[in-house]
Amino acid sequence: MAKLVQKEKITKKNTKRFGTLSLEKINYLIILAGGVVIVTGYIALSTHPWDNPIALTVAPVLLVLGYCVIIPFGIIFRKKKNEDDNTEQQLAGQS
Repeated sequence: MAKLVQKEKITKKNTKRFGTLSLEKINYLIILAGGVVIVTGYIALSTHPWDNPIALTVAPVLLVLGYCVIIPFGIIFRKKKNEDDNTEQQLAGQS
């Protein structure tokens, strides 16, 4: 039984974390934009009278867009590395 515990400790030490979530400035800006859209949706939802077209159509669309599209996109988005940037760095390193 002691051997099993010892093996578990060894395997936990050697494991690497794959797929870590690293958010950059652009990710935070996209998430902030989603928050602004959500707040705008709630403001549109609270307009009087309750049966106006803005409260019944525009507000739910803004809320769904903010919660289901913009914020998840902000979490998932990664900046692509350009091949031009990589070649420039390689050329600078060779000089």
